[in-house]
Amino acid sequence: MAVKQTAGRNALGEFAPKFAQLNDDVLFGEVWSREDKLSLRDRSLVTVVALMAQGLVDSSFKYHLTTAKKNGITKAEIAEILTHAAFYAGWPKAWAAFYMAKEVWTEERDGDEADHARKAHEDSMVFPIGQPNDGFAQYFVGQSYLAPVSTDQAGIFNVTFEPGCRNNWHIHYGDKGGGQILVCVAGRGYYQEEGKEARELHPGDVVNIPVGVKHWHGAAPDSWFSHLAVEVPGENTSNEWCEAVSDEEYGKLR
Repeated sequence: MAVKQTAGRNALGEFAPKFAQLNDDVLFGEVWSREDKLSLRDRSLVTVVALMAQGLVDSSFKYHLTTAKKNGITKAEIAEILTHAAFYAGWPKAWAAFYMAKEVWTEERDGDEADHARKAHEDSMVFPIGQPNDGFAQYFVGQSYLAPVSTDQAGIFNVTFEPGCRNNWHIHYGDKGGGQILVCVAGRGYYQEEGKEARELHPGDVVNIPVGVKHWHGAAPDSWFSHLAVEVPGENTSNEWCEAVSDEEYGKLR
């Protein structure tokens, strides 16, 4: 399978188009794609050692370490590879390479732990987490997820917040109805109305939000949180997004 790369064109396409083309189409598109000669894993190993030997432990080195991890080189293997190369490339170069390799494989461990926490949260409720809430990302601090539950008689959505995630202050409007109801289904979170103390939320809690009330809701700093957001039917309903909940405001809830 051909390796597709656009970094050259993205960084140097206008300034050095030929270099960019050679980088993307020849180095990666042809050389890296010759898996009948060497596997991607083997090419990553060779590249990492070659860069380390030159002392080039910069952003490109981190890129190739990350690629090596994606191509199947484990933390134990990269530690052995750099240890072996140290005797030929130089001890100080190995120290520098180890510092960056430790970052890359620690990121992997942290990512695994985050995935495990997310999976455990999803398993604790009957509703799915859904997809990243990209359409409203500008109104959230942190990552949220959205899963439609029903859109017929009333809009019902399962909204999930990663630890520390919260939406901006906002206000629901509507004539003859409107507003929102939150039904908490998993994790621990907060709800706060302007001028009032924040309320801690747990599974089974219900929050009725009238129209015209400025408020926010989201997860606790150390817990995933999910609630059903029920859009109360009404006439001329709308939503006004306001400022974000600052770290200082949110930090007081710890």
